[in-house]
Amino acid sequence: MYMNLNLKSVYFTVQKSLSYLNDGASVILIASSAAHRAAPGMTIYGAAKAAVISLAKGLSLDLLSRNIRVNAPSPGSIDTPVFGKIVPQEQVEQVKQIWRDLTPAGRQGLPSDIGKAAVFLASDDSSFIVGTELLSDGGMTNISLMK
Repeated sequence: MYMNLNLKSVYFTVQKSLSYLNDGASVILIASSAAHRAAPGMTIYGAAKAAVISLAKGLSLDLLSRNIRVNAPSPGSIDTPVFGKIVPQEQVEQVKQIWRDLTPAGRQGLPSDIGKAAVFLASDDSSFIVGTELLSDGGMTNISLMK
């Protein structure tokens, strides 16, 4: 299931959209900082998202002749309604607090944080960024909090 949702769907969407993309287009794939950390119950999800990062690199190379760039923001914990679907409602705030405590920025990300990263990667301001992952996780992957 995780591979179908998080990897195969990404690959097949890009594959089917290529004939519609102009030369010089930008493709944004959503990866995850989970690709960099093992966590209980997250093995296949993390592996699928690591494959998305690799896919961004490989597709960038494959699409160089059309000047199409492929990049991938990698969100950390993002405050969305999904928490109410994966944990009991009475535990949602506790789980969100755990994520805030684990994130050096001191908060969960917002959907707009990832949207802004994607807009940047799609813009001409990032025209020299090709096949790159942009960690958008409040420092969770690269900075360790000592408590």
